[in-house]
Amino acid sequence: MTTQDVDQFKVKQEPFYKETGNEVSLYEAAYGRRMPVMLKGPTGAGKSRFVEYMAWKLGRPLITVASNEDMTASDLVGRFLLDKDGTKWHDGPLTRAARIGAICYLDEIVEARQDTTVVIHPLTDHRRQLPLDKKGELIEAHPDFQLVISYNPGYQSLMKDLKQSTKQRFAALDFDYPEGDLEAEIVAEETGIDAETANKLVQIAHRTRNLKGHGLDEGISTRLLVYAGQMIADGVDPNAACQMTLVTPLTDDPDMRQTLQAAVETFFV
Repeated sequence: MTTQDVDQFKVKQEPFYKETGNEVSLYEAAYGRRMPVMLKGPTGAGKSRFVEYMAWKLGRPLITVASNEDMTASDLVGRFLLDKDGTKWHDGPLTRAARIGAICYLDEIVEARQDTTVVIHPLTDHRRQLPLDKKGELIEAHPDFQLVISYNPGYQSLMKDLKQSTKQRFAALDFDYPEGDLEAEIVAEETGIDAETANKLVQIAHRTRNLKGHGLDEGISTRLLVYAGQMIADGVDPNAACQMTLVTPLTDDPDMRQTLQAAVETFFV
């Protein structure tokens, strides 16, 4: 692998991230030991942004994989493909990360099939190896390689959870939506809207989060608040912006939409 191969995966600019506890120092300690790390928390709470920020802070390349139910082990590890010169092996993202010493981030790992996640096991213990059975190669992970996964424990009721044999290979950090004042600060910083408007958006989100399990699978995420703030900053009417970014994405139930819209109208007439 050349320097160019590594540099293309570097995070070039510092991502905006506000620490909510001691997660930065804890992650740095885990990376110091190249310990596998699991990030647990709701959708849109900042898990992916945190990984980007830590990769930038540590100066390490980052390879991110968005997990899905159709993802196979070959999608992670690699496969032989036919081109004009014949059959050629192509590394998957996990293999590439192990070779170049990148942080490999498997986002929402529970979306992948459990038989797929088994391929990460040899990289998460003392072996730090990745067998390429189809190629007959055993990769020794680069000394700087680290594996990070994330998932939303709130979906356990949908039979999407990690096996204990996978969970107990990782150190873990819990993520949740920030406290109100900090979340408003984040939304204002990310979007350029004033503090008062950001605070109103956060208060709307808090009301919806209380409805989780009572008509909503998830409340409004920080990510959606940023979307709303961006539209408001661009001159869109706040009520219309909230309808598009905070109400319509969350539910198709007419009664629940009416409830959410009422929360919006409490702050934006």
